[in-house]
Amino acid sequence: MLNNITLGQYYPLKSVVHALDPRVKILLLIAYIAGVFIVPDLTGFVLVVLYLALACKLSKLPFRLLIKGLKPLRFILIFTCILNLFFTGGETPLLNLGFATLTREGLINAVRYSLRLIFLVLGSSLLTLTTAPVTLTDGLERLLSPLKVLHFPAHEMAMMMTIALRFIPTLLEEADKIMKAQSARGADFESGRLFERAKAMVPLLVPLFVSAFRRAGDLAMAMEARCYHGGEGRTRLHILKVEKRDWIAILITAVFIALVILEPHFVPWHL
Repeated sequence: MLNNITLGQYYPLKSVVHALDPRVKILLLIAYIAGVFIVPDLTGFVLVVLYLALACKLSKLPFRLLIKGLKPLRFILIFTCILNLFFTGGETPLLNLGFATLTREGLINAVRYSLRLIFLVLGSSLLTLTTAPVTLTDGLERLLSPLKVLHFPAHEMAMMMTIALRFIPTLLEEADKIMKAQSARGADFESGRLFERAKAMVPLLVPLFVSAFRRAGDLAMAMEARCYHGGEGRTRLHILKVEKRDWIAILITAVFIALVILEPHFVPWHL
């Protein structure tokens, strides 16, 4: 399961999406997330699917790579569905189980919120898979730079966020190694009930935290040895510049948001 998490990983390719300005990609992701959450009904998710499919096609990423990142979320998706199926009130009952009643409104809410979670993860994974960590740091810093007038540490905040994303696959790889080493010594992480499996994970957390703090200390020493003192006075090898392809991507996203907002007015049926 640990190997299925794609958030924070970078998949180097030569594509239009990879070449987009990181600032534009971050803003497009924010607009995409807003579009996912303002979709009024299930028919509106067709627009989200088309937009995501276009982005995936232009990025040249294997679709199975994006789907792979959903596997660790299957328990959250199941839990979300159950909560909305049986604990959402409605006026159209479909099934009475005695302790709970399944309604049409609950079923629609379960599908809606599950789809929102799925599309949110897919869009976020698409950003990190197509943007190098260093480029992502530059984009975040430039977007946060107007806050410097309020003495906001834009560079430091962008650096911390990027390092956190960069360390996700590293920590997952370390956790996988520790789990395999403990399994070779007789530890069992697969069998038993949910509580027993969660309890078996406790011996994994201690060496993982120790390794994480050791890596953080090594990183801090390496940055200090290279005379890193924040963003003051730093220059960049690559200057960020919004080009024609970025404006086209912004236009496509604007059309997507407009269609999502206007969808209830030109679609005769709604779910």
